[in-house]
Amino acid sequence: MLRQPAMTRRRCLALGAGAGAALLAGGGHAAEPIDVVVELFSSQGCSSCPPADRLLGELRGRPGVLALTFHVDYWDYLGWKDTLAGPDFSQRQYDYAKARGDMDVFTPQMIVNGSKQMVGSQRSEVYAVLDQSRNRSWQVPVSIGDSGKELVVEAAAGISDEATLWVMPILDHVSVKIEKGEMAGRDVTYTNVVRRLMPAAMWKGSAMKLSLPKEMGGDGKGTNPEQLFAVGYSG
Repeated sequence: MLRQPAMTRRRCLALGAGAGAALLAGGGHAAEPIDVVVELFSSQGCSSCPPADRLLGELRGRPGVLALTFHVDYWDYLGWKDTLAGPDFSQRQYDYAKARGDMDVFTPQMIVNGSKQMVGSQRSEVYAVLDQSRNRSWQVPVSIGDSGKELVVEAAAGISDEATLWVMPILDHVSVKIEKGEMAGRDVTYTNVVRRLMPAAMWKGSAMKLSLPKEMGGDGKGTNPEQLFAVGYSG
């Protein structure tokens, strides 16, 4: 997946979880090692998305899986402005499609380890791809921890050109009452919702450790009991 020696910022954004990933769980506890990253592109304006949203919540509980939800904004014109969506998340999905060369963009779409994509509600296919994608070694292991007032991100040494470390504040879960559009009248709970994509530092091949303020949280007010942080590497 990561074959080009030089990448634009947008390219880095699209492959942010592609070469290494880690999760800081609620309460500041480091989660277990991750060997599969699953990204669901969903929308509150998509009537076919709830089954995929539920499946993503199910995947979150599987060992070694980092399951993330990104809400896109391109369905907002249907009558309901997605309260969790952002243009960066839509662009992330488009950049994945461009990198694959198929320009296949839709909701609900799941992407595993930055490359394999499928309809996010097709349980059997999702689990098959999940199992096929396990037991791989990330190019550069990364980790994230909590020192009390700060987040501590570490990346191991590796043979690679410089790369970007991305930090993503995540809402553990959030329930939304949708009042307009295809989903009008429904209450939906979303899991591991990414709120922001933030470049944290440049990695240049050597082992590194950096401290970041918790105030980097997605709501601009710091962390809360339901907020987690993920860190991704892109080379």
